[in-house]
Amino acid sequence: MSKKNLGIGEMIKLGLTLVCYAVASCAVLAVVNNITAPQIQKNQMGAAAKAMSEVFVEADDFVTVSNAPASSNSTITVSDFYLAKKAGSVIGAVVQVAGPTYDKGKLIVGIDKSGTVSGMRILELSDSPGFGLKANDPTFKLPSGVTFYDQFAGKDAKNGFKINDNFDAITGATITSNAIGDLMTEGTSCLLKVLEGINE
Repeated sequence: MSKKNLGIGEMIKLGLTLVCYAVASCAVLAVVNNITAPQIQKNQMGAAAKAMSEVFVEADDFVTVSNAPASSNSTITVSDFYLAKKAGSVIGAVVQVAGPTYDKGKLIVGIDKSGTVSGMRILELSDSPGFGLKANDPTFKLPSGVTFYDQFAGKDAKNGFKINDNFDAITGATITSNAIGDLMTEGTSCLLKVLEGINE
């Protein structure tokens, strides 16, 4: 009887020890998250601000757009709309677009008031090293001599983006290339709606 009670007692002790470790681990993770989350958010905002200035070099100010249109594609998130301004006048708009690629990605794209892409930058991409990640590699050049992301500048957003129609795919990364074309199409479609009726 005493041996049986000792066994139960040991199991309770072990269970309580595991609970203590779990509580301590959760507490440490919460503290680490509280310390690092603001810095991570600050870094992300800094990267987005830098990308905005790269995709719309002419702009001297970016103003948040309220009541922006939602994505018509349930797998793609379109957010953080900004009007690009120069000397107080709207010259275009910028937006962040996120969605599935081979894994997942987030980009920022700008268009001017005529619907021409001013530029695109990839903020995040977690696709295959050596293939999909070439989309965001500044040292990788397409046969045309430009980076994958730079080829979109100057394209008419009203036409959407299809491989071999108005942009080149990365060899060996067709899924990533197609997906970025879809993100570009959805993002610029929403931007065109934002710019409709703006006469500044």
